[in-house]
Amino acid sequence: MDWKEVYPPAGEELIRDQATRCMDCGIPFCHEGCPLGNRIPDWNDLVRTGSWDAAVESLHATNNFPEFTGRLCPAPCEAACVLGIADDPVTIKQVEVEIANHAFGRGLVPQPAPAATGKSVAVVGSGPAGLAAAQQLARAGHAVTVYERDDRIGGLLRYGIPDFKIEKDVIDARLVQMAAEGVVFQAGVNVGVDLTADDLRDRYDAVLLAAGALAGRDTPDTPGRELKGVHLAMEHLVPANRIVAGLQDTTPIDAKGKHVIIIGGGDTGADCLGVAHRQGAASVTQLDQYPLPPEVRTGVKDPWPTWPLILRNYAAHEEGGDRVFGVAVQEFVGDGDGNLTAIRIAEVQVQRIDGVRTVTVTPGSERELRADLVLLAVGFEGTEDQPLLAQFGISRNRRNVLDADQTWQTSAEGVFVAGDMHRGASLIVWAIAEGRAAAAAIHEYLGAAGDLPAPVRADQQPLSV
Repeated sequence: MDWKEVYPPAGEELIRDQATRCMDCGIPFCHEGCPLGNRIPDWNDLVRTGSWDAAVESLHATNNFPEFTGRLCPAPCEAACVLGIADDPVTIKQVEVEIANHAFGRGLVPQPAPAATGKSVAVVGSGPAGLAAAQQLARAGHAVTVYERDDRIGGLLRYGIPDFKIEKDVIDARLVQMAAEGVVFQAGVNVGVDLTADDLRDRYDAVLLAAGALAGRDTPDTPGRELKGVHLAMEHLVPANRIVAGLQDTTPIDAKGKHVIIIGGGDTGADCLGVAHRQGAASVTQLDQYPLPPEVRTGVKDPWPTWPLILRNYAAHEEGGDRVFGVAVQEFVGDGDGNLTAIRIAEVQVQRIDGVRTVTVTPGSERELRADLVLLAVGFEGTEDQPLLAQFGISRNRRNVLDADQTWQTSAEGVFVAGDMHRGASLIVWAIAEGRAAAAAIHEYLGAAGDLPAPVRADQQPLSV
């Protein structure tokens, strides 16, 4: 019932046991499953021998923020672990976060650039993509300023993800290191309104857009959507996080004493579940359109090393609540005064017919569930339409995100894009990878000496899909 991180640090013996399970693979696939190309067998072996400082260096060589990915990434590397063919894979993510904990324990050492290039870059957005690019560019000698619309730096890491998954002092410690490396942070600046595209062009030699894909997916056509008590997930999570941070005292969307229904079976839905528990909900039920997945990889439908469609349990699920699979909401039911009282659901089958996703309702399967609060956690529509895009003359594509060429540049000269704003809502590890790659492209665009590592291409897709 507290907001501290759920998972305690693992004992060193346990971590060494897992690292020792890592084989000397002839062709390791784990680092192919990882968009960052993390040198997983290398740092597993260093942990096995107790060489923690060397493991820290090896991990940071490809990943700017292992303290983020070790806590939040769903670990596609583990799905690609060779041991996973016939056994449980190595718990790579657990080893990673313990290496990061050792790095924090000894203090994050700033790595300032050897020389200034005289070039300047503006980064719009302070999520993992923007922060990764900013750190890479600052270490290359460029003057980097990160702009954030919210009152604190961190993007969704700050206000979108609850503290029981990542406590915010973890973010703050990394920001202290980055500031010491020369990165300038400007929070509370709505770029496009407080600062225009012309302002950015006047002040900087290049601009990176990394403002995420925060436009929440809604269900406007569902009858009763307008009822009081039906909200997008982020409308619930953000104020809850701000209360934990001590920035406000109350939230307009409090689950205390309420029967809560969460629509959506992904990470965001699990976050809402954990928050509802901590707010004292009377009951919590999470709905998923898809059928109950198997608990282990089938090997036929999801052969190694593809990302397996299996049942994924988060800590919030172990804390309580019910999960209902293979159902969809047909109607939000009110009391006649505009207040939500229940939802009507039905069993459904989800299929792809000629490439088109179809949802078929099973006749006679409708039933009602009591509901005082419904949270829509059904994903994101893409990046928000915002004045800055029009000012730069950039249009969103059919997926409501921004296109980029092979140099990570948009249709506007000197304006680059990375992270969810480019690929849509995705994994934190992809955001960091794209931020690093965009930084390499910007570095080359500015004509600076030397190269920065570029782990992914602008058109690259995950191995595990």
